[in-house]
Amino acid sequence: MANIYDDVVEVARRTMVLFFVVDTSGSMEGSKIGTLNQAIEDVIPEIRDISENNADAEIKIAVLEFSSGARWITPSPIPADGFEWQYLNAVGLTDLGQACKCLNEKLSRNSFMSDVTGSFAPAIFLLSDGAPTDKYTDELENLKQNNWFKKAIKVAVAIGEDANTSVLADFTGNEESVLTVHNPESLRKMIRFVSVTSSQIGSQSSTVGGENIDEVRSKQEVFVEQVKASYDAGEFDVEDDFIEW
Repeated sequence: MANIYDDVVEVARRTMVLFFVVDTSGSMEGSKIGTLNQAIEDVIPEIRDISENNADAEIKIAVLEFSSGARWITPSPIPADGFEWQYLNAVGLTDLGQACKCLNEKLSRNSFMSDVTGSFAPAIFLLSDGAPTDKYTDELENLKQNNWFKKAIKVAVAIGEDANTSVLADFTGNEESVLTVHNPESLRKMIRFVSVTSSQIGSQSSTVGGENIDEVRSKQEVFVEQVKASYDAGEFDVEDDFIEW
């Protein structure tokens, strides 16, 4: 007698891609890039857990670095359960325009968003400590016209006082999504918060409890609310750090 469960078919989950867009210019050398590498490596297991326990979506990870030019560390998005962080080195300029161009090319159903089961809008996490050294404005404006980018959760971490926060706000679409850190411990906390929170929000179905989030408030707005709540709760407070950037 056949088991009644023999014909049960597992429903394929949709995909949510978490993009790390990392400034690896020469000014990131030393404690900045070292802390960044360690912090992202440390948070990957949490992202794996979110993906494994999510009935709506599988989280995949893509990594783009930019310095003198830009290049993909991941040739295609990699499922979180098989992703291993590759330590990045810092040298060169800050070609944000090239990063915007590369990102725009991949945010397409013909490229990184081609999963047959369908894709949620991505989460895009930009980390930078300086200002663009190339003519980035045209490439950023082109990127802003990309529908995947429009719907994405976009957040930037400004590392130190030399980071151009107005440029980062132009990238994310609002000042509230630009988070400034001044020392290694703050950077570690912020990388964990952004990676985990954007993964949680981005991989949710838009319909929760009968409410269509996209019609009421965007996932970007939900993320900003989480940022404000965490600041109010003192979650980003750190003791004085002897290392200054």
